[in-house]
Amino acid sequence: MLNIPTQSFPAPRSQQRVAASGQSRRNKVDLKPGHSLMDWIRFSKSGKDLTGLRGRLIEVTQEEMQKHNTREDCWTCIRGMVYNVSPYMDYHPGGEEELMKAAGIDGTDLFDQVHRWVNYESMLKECLVGRMATTVIKASIPSSPQTSLAPPMSMAAPTEKDSWPRYDWFQTEATVHLVVYAKRKIPSSGCTIVDLEAGVLRLEVLLGKMSYMIHLRLADEVEGNVAVHNAFLVGKIQVSIRKRAKGKWSSLGQPLEVHNTFLRKKDRALHYRDCVLVSKTEVNHNTHMFRLQLPRGTVMHVPVGKHVYLKALFQDTEVVRPYTPVDQNLTAASQESELYLMIKVYPDGVFTPHLNSLHVGDCVSVSGPEGTFSLRPLRDVTYLYLLAAGTGFTPMARLIQLALQDGDTIRKTKLLFLNRREEDILWRCELDELAARHERFQVEYVLSDPCESWTGRKGRLDESMLQDVLNRPDGSKCCVCVCGPNAFTDLSIGLLKQQGFSEEELHAFQG
Repeated sequence: MLNIPTQSFPAPRSQQRVAASGQSRRNKVDLKPGHSLMDWIRFSKSGKDLTGLRGRLIEVTQEEMQKHNTREDCWTCIRGMVYNVSPYMDYHPGGEEELMKAAGIDGTDLFDQVHRWVNYESMLKECLVGRMATTVIKASIPSSPQTSLAPPMSMAAPTEKDSWPRYDWFQTEATVHLVVYAKRKIPSSGCTIVDLEAGVLRLEVLLGKMSYMIHLRLADEVEGNVAVHNAFLVGKIQVSIRKRAKGKWSSLGQPLEVHNTFLRKKDRALHYRDCVLVSKTEVNHNTHMFRLQLPRGTVMHVPVGKHVYLKALFQDTEVVRPYTPVDQNLTAASQESELYLMIKVYPDGVFTPHLNSLHVGDCVSVSGPEGTFSLRPLRDVTYLYLLAAGTGFTPMARLIQLALQDGDTIRKTKLLFLNRREEDILWRCELDELAARHERFQVEYVLSDPCESWTGRKGRLDESMLQDVLNRPDGSKCCVCVCGPNAFTDLSIGLLKQQGFSEEELHAFQG
């Protein structure tokens, strides 16, 4: 019998988790009626044989794998495990064509380009054929168990070792302090995520595309609160924790699996913590603001333009969705210990009805910050244009605040906000008030299905609309950010390129 792992295979730190460079947009297709995610969950749990092997698990050779490369008989491999994805074809939001790109071959890199955050093991559990047969090559130097706080030899970082961050620690009778030296300036927008739970300390420092990790079981019991102090210019981060009992520790603690590692962020496995729903308030007729409280031992700031993933179980299948935090309103920043998520509830959806059914005090699993957006290109921008459709407004909310408060070079920020009807416009009063107070900010609304009394712009995004809205004065440097449904984003990027905007001047938030 094959020993099928219950956790990710290979291990999260394995080089087999490296995704192909670049980003791929997910092209969604219209699914047939009765082929939603919830329909797939029901179908996969129906007891039908989805592998054709009558419950057997086999070891699959490369030669055997290549035979299964048709629409009716499609196997693919993800991280060493082989799945028969033929039954899933009609349920795949990206369509048959996307799945067939990985037919009969290892689809790990293709999967990671778009779906790194998806728990495929849960989604395709009933389609598991078995493990890919591999040839084990023994290293010339035998490895030994990790017994010290030094980084494991197998965890080679993609940069020179001298540029690795390092850490040290010191203590008093009542406190213990861990200090990370990043060896570079760190962003003032926040780059440190700390989770302290049941005596285990997990500290992740995000440095551009890289991630430095401290992961320890502390030597003795501590209080649950954590304090983080940053010295941004010198790249120093200090984490302070109170001991439960006064005394001297002989060591900081026992290193765990990913301790003292420096990896590309995309190669780091997602980590979730349970947040408590504090309140839920109505934003408009179908959108709510969910206010979440981080755990006592968690310190996490989500930088502007980044998103988090929310996770829930449906009939033993893990479903994950990305959401971009906003602040409590357009003028005040949120508390560090809270997250505000503005989420549209789809009655026929899977995830949002679940969120909407939660009561105050219930828990939601939330990941750390993810996303490719960087503030660096905005340093010299003079004109910032934001194109948002529906809840694609959420990443724009904090970006507007940043441009008005900290963007010294940005002369004008303009939001083109497209919706179906007037009642769909999110935070309209707040946006209008902000535009009235700041001459550097403008907002224009576009409705595709307006009422007769609507006097604003009507229709859908097209070339002439963009020409009216976007102007490029001589000597200006522009940046255009786009967010909304995939079709809207693809159309917008195409039209913007036709108008002469370069790749460097555009950013599409991924939905």
